[in-house]
Formats: sequence, C-alpha cells, structure tokens
Amino acid sequence: MPIKDFLFAVVIMAVWGVNFSVIKLGMASLDSFTLNALRFSLCAFPLVFFVKKPDLAWKYIAAYGLLFGVGVWGMVGLGIHFGASAGIASLIIQLSAFAVVVLAAIIFRERLNLGQYIGLGLALVGILLIASVGDGSVTLLGMALVMVAALCLSASIIMFKYLKVKQMFGLLVWSSLFSPIPLFAIAYFLHGAGIFTNLWNNLTPLTIFSLLFQAYPTTLLGRLIFNNMIVKYPMAITMSISFLVPIFGLLGSYLIFDEQIGAVKIMSCVLIITGLVISTFWTQIRKAVLGSS
Repeated sequence: MPIKDFLFAVVIMAVWGVNFSVIKLGMASLDSFTLNALRFSLCAFPLVFFVKKPDLAWKYIAAYGLLFGVGVWGMVGLGIHFGASAGIASLIIQLSAFAVVVLAAIIFRERLNLGQYIGLGLALVGILLIASVGDGSVTLLGMALVMVAALCLSASIIMFKYLKVKQMFGLLVWSSLFSPIPLFAIAYFLHGAGIFTNLWNNLTPLTIFSLLFQAYPTTLLGRLIFNNMIVKYPMAITMSISFLVPIFGLLGSYLIFDEQIGAVKIMSCVLIITGLVISTFWTQIRKAVLGSS
C-alpha cells in the first residue's frame, strides 16, 4: 500500500475512533436511536436530490442502509447506553475485522501471507487483552449489543465487496434513506412520543456538533475512503488498518471522558500497532530482513 493511501486511512481511523466519544456526547440529550435517525437523515438530505442513484437494485440499497444504519450504529449507540464505554465500544466492534478476513478468504478466495497471519494474531491478542480489563468500563449487555453491531458491520462490508459497487458515494447517500424511519420507530417504541415533542429543545449546540461530525466526516467521507480501500486492496490489509480505531477510541475516551487507560491497555495498543505494521508492510519488512542477512 502506498504511504499516501496509508496516511489517509490512518486519519479516517482517527476520526472513527474519536467518533465513539462524540456519539456519547450526543447521547447526553438524545437517545441512541433518535441520534442515529437524525444522523442518517443528514447523510441523505439534501444530497439525495443532487447525487445520482447507484446502479443497484433497490433491495440492495435498502439492505445496506438497514445493515449499516440500524444494525451497526443503532446497536452501537444502544450498547453505549447500556454500559459500554466509548473506548471499549470502539474496541469490540473491531472484532468484525476478523470475521471479514475469514469470509473474504472463503467467498473471494483471498489468500493471506505469513505477515498477515502474524499481524492479525497480534491484533487479536491486543483486543482480547483490553477486553479482559475489569475496570467497570463495560457491562455484559453493553458488550453483547456492540457485538451485534460488529456482526452487522462485517455483513455490510462483505456485501459491498460482493456487489462490486462503483457509485460508492451514491450508495452511501441513497442507502441512508432507509435508516431514519426504523430508527425513529424503535425510539418511539422505547421512549414514547416525547422523542418528537421534545426534539427541538434537546438539540443543544453539543448535540448538533455530534450530529454533524457523525454524518459528514465519519459517515460520508470516512466510508467513501474506506470503501475505496476495500476495492483497491485485499481485505486482510484493509481490515488490519481498521485496528487503529480502538486505539484512537481509547485516546478520545481518555481526553473527553477521562476514562483511564492503564498499563494493560497501553500494552494492548502496542500489540495492535505492531500487528498492523507487520500485516501492512510485510513484503517490505521481509525484503529488508533478507537483504540484511
């Protein structure tokens, strides 16, 4: 992977990691489902009037919108609401990376080299190490809900790769049409009509910032760049870079909410970064080692 693409990817991973804390900021005045319904409404409108519909059947556009909007972010928000900290939520959802790599090997016959096996293994150890920390930053229900989100994220990524989508931005915009209504419906079922009658009063400056951050740099720009990477590079490389998300997630949670990191989490971050470097730059590392021996 060229350094330029790698750096772009790192910036997006930073945005995605911090986004988990931004979600929590928005949830100070809105429930998770209403927050995400408004988020995807902003992704769809007014852009849907100016961006061409992707050349896909409606069933695929709707399925992507429901998987990504409701399955991923609806469940992430609910998981945070039920006790998963922003940092830990960003960590758990990265378990989807392993499912994606396995499914890509089965469906697309993508083969992993030795460096990718080593890198993914180190990243998995790092993730499991963080998850083992019993510091009160996660509850069983919160973890379970975020794991559901991780499964939905895996399905949406594989679906995107399988469909060989060319109009990537168009898919992001048009699929967002299918997310708000079910999210609003779930919010109404859980919280009653107050979510609509009190909506205007709940739109504080911090909530508006949260919505704008989630809709534009996180969803539209972030997914556009990431989806381009999915098309250009093997899944093992792309998903290895995504392991940076929990590191930035933990950092954002520390800076914004003063969530303690501790020695174990720092060690885990080192393992994840080491795994990322080995997986992404294995060819260069191998040549350097063999060339110096």
